[in-house]
Amino acid sequence: MTFKEQILEGIPNKLPEFKPFDNSINHAPKRKAILSIEEVKLALKNALRYFKKAHHAKLLSEFKTELETYGRIYMYRFRPDYKMYARPISEYPAQSKQAAAIMLMIQNNLDYAVAQHPHELITYGGNGGVFSNWAQYRLTMKYLAEMNDEQTLVMYSGHPMGLFPSHKEAPRVVVTNGMMIPNYSKPDDWEKFNALGVTQYGQMTAGSYMYIGPQGIVHGTTITVLNGFRKIKKEPKGNLFVTSGLGGMSGAQPKAGNIAGCITVCAEVNPKITQVRLDQGWIDEKITDLNELVIRVNKAKAEKETVSIAYLGNIVEVWEKFDSANIHIDLGSDQTSLHNPWAGGYYPVDTSFEESNTMMANNPELFKTKVQESLRRHADTINKHTAKGTYFFDYGNAFLLEASRAGADIMAKNGIDFKYPSYVQDIMGPMCFDYGFGPFRWVCASGKPEDLAKTDKIACDVLEEIKQNSPKEIQQQMADNIQWIKGAQDNKLVVGSQARILYADAEGRMKIAEAFNQAIAKGEIDTVILGRDHHDVSGTDSPYRETSNIYDGSRFTADMAIHNVIGDSFRGATWVSIHNGGGVGWGEVINGGFGMVLDGSKEASKRLKQMLFWDVNNGISRRSWARNDEAIFAIKRAMEVEPNLKVTLPNIVDDNLLNSI
Repeated sequence: MTFKEQILEGIPNKLPEFKPFDNSINHAPKRKAILSIEEVKLALKNALRYFKKAHHAKLLSEFKTELETYGRIYMYRFRPDYKMYARPISEYPAQSKQAAAIMLMIQNNLDYAVAQHPHELITYGGNGGVFSNWAQYRLTMKYLAEMNDEQTLVMYSGHPMGLFPSHKEAPRVVVTNGMMIPNYSKPDDWEKFNALGVTQYGQMTAGSYMYIGPQGIVHGTTITVLNGFRKIKKEPKGNLFVTSGLGGMSGAQPKAGNIAGCITVCAEVNPKITQVRLDQGWIDEKITDLNELVIRVNKAKAEKETVSIAYLGNIVEVWEKFDSANIHIDLGSDQTSLHNPWAGGYYPVDTSFEESNTMMANNPELFKTKVQESLRRHADTINKHTAKGTYFFDYGNAFLLEASRAGADIMAKNGIDFKYPSYVQDIMGPMCFDYGFGPFRWVCASGKPEDLAKTDKIACDVLEEIKQNSPKEIQQQMADNIQWIKGAQDNKLVVGSQARILYADAEGRMKIAEAFNQAIAKGEIDTVILGRDHHDVSGTDSPYRETSNIYDGSRFTADMAIHNVIGDSFRGATWVSIHNGGGVGWGEVINGGFGMVLDGSKEASKRLKQMLFWDVNNGISRRSWARNDEAIFAIKRAMEVEPNLKVTLPNIVDDNLLNSI
């Protein structure tokens, strides 16, 4: 069967040939057994409802084996035979161009070069799934192929509920992931309900079909590292950034360090993913011996090199070795997947990678004990370095949160706050998000590198024009992003789809998008898909990351993210998504995203202006109400530009008055 025929077939009437487990692919770790005997039966019953009754007897034993072996029912037999990648939009069988664009983005998220565990439909973060099983994938792609522009596909945590009548201006797809009743958002709840096949963890951009490979986090990390060195008043050149994690998102760190111009040491315990990053050119060197690492770092410091070094081993060993060897670390952080600490997100020191994988499935309580012991040791050695002048920040991966839960010496004297700031509190919040700058991205649906090059130039021209009249408060942001987009081609950032990201405010996003739409109308480029990371101004309510610099007591509320998605949906988004979890963990964050297709039409021009303005200024208004000075500045500026915008501003209370009571 051809690619198009397989898409249109959906779930096949005739069972495909059984597919043996492919050991050449990076696979998800086995999930712990958490279901009772009755719940196992329910999980099997839930899985079998996708298939005709005639197949149930054969599939029952197969799915039971998968559940026992891997902790989940992935339905490997139904994995498609065709290559998984973002094809040019014209190659998808679809009645709706918008639907074809979504099909393209789904396949990009599952591309072997992009996805962390492609056969388990996991894009990044250890558990960030596009779908829970291959039946969901097949059925969703069939629905998208059949959809017209007066239908909306409803997605319940990976399950396509179906096509419903709507209208042309409605979103083509509405996605929810992991939206639990609040009392059922503990880590074990995810394990249980995911194993039952009734919910999934969509991460931030996996379950919303907007992941573009490591490029997105490369840019965010580059901005973070540059501003981190500015904060400590040092040049990146010849100075040291130490971190860990080379997986889906965290793998971008060494590349970002190279772009920023510093020395980066990034530890990783997984030999397979370390080699992938070396082969991809995301790291320059791999070292397996700590003594050799010390020699190499001292040489890089002496010669003021820009170099990225992966240490194949545990990050705790690196911090401890650098302490005893008196190697000064300028910037320190961590990007292991500590939102998922008990299922492969963080590996304990003094336990091998293989032993850890076995232990987390077969003896989860001992594994948890070892992880928490390691976190305490990790925090202790960080404390030794910060006493010598290292600037350490939590990079939003829940490191400080999980370390505190482990009893590590990580709390401030007041017993409420952490010793160290979130990178949003010190860097990204006041320098970027409060001004409205966040990760705007686009994908060239033609798949042509020349289209991406043209959009890079368009975006650069727009930003340079805006910068001429920008206020001094955002000049640095404008300059950083102009520099980034000029070097984007040289840095070979494309993995998977022909995509690009930069940080822009509402003005920049709208003007760049409108310039793209005009270029499409003139036939200079093909269709463009807009989106953003949820890690943005408005899309995410996350008290330990995106909204950690909200100090009015509302950082544990999620009104902003919910309003963001509702507002995007009726202002013209092609698809919208809202997730429980993502970045810092299940039950710790609510985040929302969108996708928007530009086709050169007047309708697309209208939609982009309506939606992008709201998508940014919703968050700025919330941040300004929290009394963030930069956000007050930004929302006042937005109201001057748009007379229909009228936002409630805070009256500032004199602290001396409060101190008098």
